[in-house]
Amino acid sequence: MSLKAFVLLLSAVASVSALHTPRNVPHHRALARANVAAPVQPVTPKTLRRRANGKRCKPRPSSSVASSAPPPPPAPTTTSTPPPPPAPTKPSGGGGLPSFMVGVQAGQGTFYDTGLGACGIVNRDTDYIAAVSHLLFDNFPGYNGQNPNKNPMCGRRVRVTYRGKSIVVALTDRCEACAQVDLDLSPSAFSELAAFGTGRINLEWEWL
Repeated sequence: MSLKAFVLLLSAVASVSALHTPRNVPHHRALARANVAAPVQPVTPKTLRRRANGKRCKPRPSSSVASSAPPPPPAPTTTSTPPPPPAPTKPSGGGGLPSFMVGVQAGQGTFYDTGLGACGIVNRDTDYIAAVSHLLFDNFPGYNGQNPNKNPMCGRRVRVTYRGKSIVVALTDRCEACAQVDLDLSPSAFSELAAFGTGRINLEWEWL
């Protein structure tokens, strides 16, 4: 046998010996000990300690629940209803017209020199016309106080009576110095009732 072959044989024998040598016995024992389950210690459940202040854990009512509760009805109040005001009274027979439009009026009569009147009409002394007081002219129903020529009084006719004599005249002018139901007549109209020297007479008149 050659030296080289002998060395190879020894190497093979050494390898086989190494495989059969119990070098890992301690390791296996350690694994065996590890695989053995350790005894389980019983676990005692812990009791939860309740908080001293129990109010902190109480549920609070939500705002929606609180708002759904209807409010208490208001206390009934007793109020007295005042009586309605009395209806305004109207002059008897006048239908709400001013007093100078109702019934027979009693005033004073005078005469004046005629001409262009407040109604826009040129009057002559021979016309049977009269001027009314500015108080009546300006407050005649339907007049707005703007254009005197459009006063609905213009052209209205009245019957004038003095001591049993009566004439009919048209109202076409406005008198500044007259009282509310006085009439300032044209010379012709005045002369039918009294002489010019009388100057001023107490007459009656009414609307036609």
